[in-house]
Amino acid sequence: MAEQGVPGQPAQKVAPTYVEDRRLHGLIVTVLGVLFVVPDSLFVRLIDADALVIAFWRGLISGLLILAGLLLWQGLAPFRALVGAGRYGVIYMIAAGAAGVMFPLAVSLTSVANVVFIIAALPVFAAIYSRIFLGEGITRRMGLTMLAVGLGLAILAYGSGETEGAHWSGDLVALGVAAVFAGGLTAARKARHVSMVAALPAGFIGASMILWLFVDPFSVRVAQAPLVAAHGMFIALSSIGLALGPRDLPSAEVGLLILLESVLAPLLAWGVLGENPGIYALIGGAVVIVALGVSNLVALTRRSD
Repeated sequence: MAEQGVPGQPAQKVAPTYVEDRRLHGLIVTVLGVLFVVPDSLFVRLIDADALVIAFWRGLISGLLILAGLLLWQGLAPFRALVGAGRYGVIYMIAAGAAGVMFPLAVSLTSVANVVFIIAALPVFAAIYSRIFLGEGITRRMGLTMLAVGLGLAILAYGSGETEGAHWSGDLVALGVAAVFAGGLTAARKARHVSMVAALPAGFIGASMILWLFVDPFSVRVAQAPLVAAHGMFIALSSIGLALGPRDLPSAEVGLLILLESVLAPLLAWGVLGENPGIYALIGGAVVIVALGVSNLVALTRRSD
């Protein structure tokens, strides 16, 4: 808390500004959102069921929880506001639902480390989409970042043929998650005046209803119910945190915070399941994380100048 006064008189404390309060709020909410998503891949590993069955319950439970929370605290207002986003709200809804289905599938096909390191490349896709659909230029900083991320992903792809548990098919699905959700985030930026939290229930529940046509959701053993419920709850809390928190933070700072998941998720899988990510995943992932981290730090530094 800052202090100010006039000569000869005691300094008076000045309360933090509204902007500082909002930034602290955004920081806390975003960090919580990231921490709740870290065990996502671990839940997929621990639940003894087909990946698409896991995706069904993941989407249905988290979607219903988010829907109940919105109706309880804000009524129908968020859904009325979402109508104002038009087709961009629909794009975000579809992207969130599709990414929610593809993530468990990717984890079932390749290593956790490969999945989270590849998905960390999401900002690269977002930059490309912003150039194509929003007319935003790609800066020299972002161009260099994209080259470095591409190198890291190439190392990961090479290692998928050498590392136990890793496979190129899962790597491709993970790349699809990054590409699809980056499209949703680009749509959200186009309609930034509207919160996209209200789009999540429809996206998650809608994807689950489509999956129901192809899978038997009740093939999960009853003993797995607590894990299934916890998985959905964690995703709901994470989705809300990552939708609300970043609104009060610079995008570069958000990018740095989200990289926490890419670091912590493989460590969690390694510590709990003994899933060694392999040297290629560690090297390739380090290239991706460092490239994005340095890029975001440079952006933050320039912003503060």
